[in-house]
Amino acid sequence: MVGAGLSGVAAAHYLQRECPAERFVILEGRDAIGGTWDLFRYPGIRSDSDMFTLGYTFRPWTSDAQIAGGPAIRDYIRYTARDEGILPHIRFGHRVTAANWDAASARWTVDAESGGEALRFSCRFLFFCSGYYDYEQGHDPAWPGRETFAGRIVHPQHWPADLDYANKQVVVIGSGATAITLLPSLAAQAAHVTMLQRSPSYIIALPARDAIGRMLQVMLPRTLAYRLIRWKNILLSTALFQFSRRRPLAMRNWLVRQAQARFGPAVQQRDLQPRYDPWDQRLCIAPDADVFRAVRSGRASIVTDEVARFVPEGIELASGRVLPADLVVTATGLKLKMLGGARITLDGQPLRMAESLSYKGMMLSGLPNLAMAMGYTNASWTLKCELIARQVCRILNHMRSQGLDVCVPVLDADAGETRPALDLSSGYIQRAAGVLPRQGSRKPWRIHQNYLRDLLALKLAPLRDGALRFARRGEVPR
Repeated sequence: MVGAGLSGVAAAHYLQRECPAERFVILEGRDAIGGTWDLFRYPGIRSDSDMFTLGYTFRPWTSDAQIAGGPAIRDYIRYTARDEGILPHIRFGHRVTAANWDAASARWTVDAESGGEALRFSCRFLFFCSGYYDYEQGHDPAWPGRETFAGRIVHPQHWPADLDYANKQVVVIGSGATAITLLPSLAAQAAHVTMLQRSPSYIIALPARDAIGRMLQVMLPRTLAYRLIRWKNILLSTALFQFSRRRPLAMRNWLVRQAQARFGPAVQQRDLQPRYDPWDQRLCIAPDADVFRAVRSGRASIVTDEVARFVPEGIELASGRVLPADLVVTATGLKLKMLGGARITLDGQPLRMAESLSYKGMMLSGLPNLAMAMGYTNASWTLKCELIARQVCRILNHMRSQGLDVCVPVLDADAGETRPALDLSSGYIQRAAGVLPRQGSRKPWRIHQNYLRDLLALKLAPLRDGALRFARRGEVPR
């Protein structure tokens, strides 16, 4: 397995529990557990979905805080790995650089680097739990005049531990989840924070603590309460997403009205009108309406304009206005890197990711014995990753019981109209369209952003569905 973050720990748990005969190792490129939740350290970093569904099915989230901070999530992952006996399986500082499938032996050869040393591993099955973010760098546009700016420019992905922003003029460029998180956190100490957005995002206020969940936790046994809260939140988020898709105009109007009411006269309506429909990009969550309160207090403001250039005293906008700044935070998005950036080859021939079709959101057409843990874009990442991990266990157990060596999704029927596997209009996804796999419009090649459908497709449906083929070494998959 590749990656010891949220999905890697889940995969290891299920592999130990459901495939006790299998031996495995986890290669983690960084020196710490937690993945994204260990990497990001900017002020206010928190979950962008509720913890009762972001948490693991097998380890109840016991707090009534449904939106948790990064340190709490990092501890949750680390303690889970420790208590589940997963830590001994992790090799930290092992960055996977390449993997080659050898059809003759039906095995993967995996190349990795550790401390400048080249290492090689061999395995029957390769499971990438590395997400799709580029951990080395985020998206940081090269605006003109950056070198003339007298202040400091920081990207949230690499937040300096010693950065002092107290009593300073701060400009946050961006309007996504990171910017919405940063604004109230920075405003607590900065002289003023301006969120400079090219276009608005939808913002929805949610309680930071789940009152119904707390009541259930008090009244019921811990495990039962956790299951009920999870299903409550799954059904509510599914209903919200489906309403957004079926009635986008009504949802748009409601989101804009509630944001306008919470911001009050401090923000104009044109600063709250996104160019896209709800859930074409993720909704931004404001726990306890924190971003609204920060703006209404006067310690923060929102400006809709574009960066023309940096000047010594701040940022000159396309309108000609200059925003004064001591610190500029470029919350301008992420870069995608599929399969951890590893070079994948089949008998020495490179895989062309953009020509592959995603099978049930977990494997790629024509790629044997390899799975990817990919979460939802409209719900908690963990929900889908746990389903994928359990499906991988089903596949491994089936292969072992039948003496099979190869499993591969084969595209020999019409998958329908294709589109990128990540079906969002977010900038970081559009920029990576050329390296993302695609999905079809017909099952099993369509990716459903729907937990209930995936529960049927990945947990209850038979393995042999006509597309997933099996074979012994040297045979043609059938």
